[in-house]
Amino acid sequence: MFDPRANDPSVVAATDDPNSMSELLQELRIVLQGAQLLTGFLIVLPFSERFSGISRFEKGMFLAAMLSTLTSLILFSAPAIHHRLQRPLKNRIQFKNYVSRMMVLGTVPLWLGVTLATQLAVSEIVNELIGVVVAVVVAGASAFVWWAAPLLFPNRAPRAET
Repeated sequence: MFDPRANDPSVVAATDDPNSMSELLQELRIVLQGAQLLTGFLIVLPFSERFSGISRFEKGMFLAAMLSTLTSLILFSAPAIHHRLQRPLKNRIQFKNYVSRMMVLGTVPLWLGVTLATQLAVSEIVNELIGVVVAVVVAGASAFVWWAAPLLFPNRAPRAET
């Protein structure tokens, strides 16, 4: 029977070791640092001298990028706060599923923030048309690598040699 959640990257298999969260925590550290770095950069940008010279449209793009990265930061940091408030964990598998969902959900606004920040930066460096083209390429490449590739090429057990 077809299980639509079988390929869902946000669901940890019930057979996973419930006591081992080191791999999950390492993944979370990576995405959290990326979101923190981009958010920090975007927060200080309005205080630079040239920011007042960008167009109203670019300021809107900037605001959307900043709010997107802030949203991803909230989603990526939620598991740590959840863990601290509910210690000791009584159901580690349920918690790992929650962390996985927050990580996958957090990549959506991070993807948008990275795309918009790319468009804004490249538009300022080169021009708007090139900025849009580069942002579309970044959006497509990251969407493929982050979401499409894991679904198209699922991690399967190796074939048994006969």
